[in-house]
Formats: sequence, C-alpha cells, structure tokens
Amino acid sequence: MRPWALLLLALTGCGDDGATDATLGVFAASSLTDAFSALEVAFEREHPDVDVAPSFAGSQILRIQIEQGAPADVYASADRAHMDALVAGGHVTGAEVFVHNALVVIVPPDNPAGIERFEDLPRAERLVLGDPNVPVGRYARELLSRTDFEEEVLAHVVSEEANVRLVRAKVELGEADAAIVYRTDASDRVRVIEIPDAVNVRADYHVGLVTRSERRALAREWIELLRGDAGRRALTEHGFAPAE
Repeated sequence: MRPWALLLLALTGCGDDGATDATLGVFAASSLTDAFSALEVAFEREHPDVDVAPSFAGSQILRIQIEQGAPADVYASADRAHMDALVAGGHVTGAEVFVHNALVVIVPPDNPAGIERFEDLPRAERLVLGDPNVPVGRYARELLSRTDFEEEVLAHVVSEEANVRLVRAKVELGEADAAIVYRTDASDRVRVIEIPDAVNVRADYHVGLVTRSERRALAREWIELLRGDAGRRALTEHGFAPAE
C-alpha cells in the first residue's frame, strides 16, 4: 500500500473544516522542508485542533501522487511546470508564486577538486545534479546552458537524484566533488560557491489549493500564512526571497 494511501485511511472519519482533530495535508517540494516545518508549528499553535501533515518530496513525485488521488489539501511546487500540469488537469486551483530561490554550487569541506569560484566547476570529476524532471535539475541545466563550459561539466555528471536533499547528501558523504543545489539547501556540512547573478537562475515556487480538498478553508489559511508577515519572515530566515 502506498504511504499516502495509509494516510488516507488515517483521515477516514475526519469532518469538514469546522470539525476537531482535522488533518491538513500539505504536499511541498523537498527544499521547503525546514521553512514549512517551522510554519507547521506556528499554524498548529493557532489551530490547536488541526494536525498539519506535511509530505516533502520532489515536486514531480508529489504531482503524480496528487494525480493518483493522494489526500493533499495544499500543493507547493519548486517550479511552474508541475503546477501547470495539475492546474490543467483540474487537480489544483488558485496557483500563484509565493517565494523565490537561487542556485549555488556546493563542495565538500576539503574541496578535493579545488573549486574556489563558479568558473572552476569544470574541475569537478564527480558532479551531481537533480534529475532533468526534478526542478533543481532543470534549473541547473538552464544555468549551465548560460555558460561556455556546459558540455565539459555535463560530461562529468556521475549521478542524477530525485530531489535536492539527495543531491546535497552526495556531497556531504564525500561521494561527489561538487553539486548544484538551491541556496536554501546548503548545509553547514558543505562549502558554498556562489554563482554570479549574470548567469544564475531564479527558481519561482508556486502554491495552490487542491481542488478535491475537504478542508478548503484551512488550506486557504495555510496559503495566507505563507503570504503574511509570519510566513514571509520564516521563509526569509530559511534563505528564500518572498515574492512581492
């Protein structure tokens, strides 16, 4: 049985927005894990009878789960493509950009390839990227297309991962000389190499209401939290740039 199917069983018997012990399913891109976990605490403090049930994974995986009927109320995607697909299919409504991110290069603390600036990236013999169908992977390839060393760098890709946290893990474990991740996912276990603004890619995150949600009022409150002062503050603290 799929994990979300188990969650669906757990939700059986819950009422509408006015009921107690309601569960709000928030499906969000992996890069939102830290920020949304902090907002989960704030939301539940204001709604003591509500349990926010976040599900973090690659945007493409969450999209498929929603298309297959997973019990989501809110969907937050790291790119527009997967959101647009759900909107076109009638699965999500009211989609909007709520936050921005940017890319950085990360290397191990000992930096075996001697990468000190973005232009040194061709020195990496073992480069890890997100899969092309994963937003961070697509953004990384768009970034590389703006350089004159795209082919040289792509020739050294040794792994393509299903989400940005898995990309980062390869560097943290010393299994890669470098990787391209979101700025928000650069942990204290890696070194960060900044990417010049002239070639960097802005990642636009979209959020929307899942149309079959039985807790639409709560879902809208979660989205309003993201756009309010508390949400913007939490997102900024975790490295995002809130949308205007």
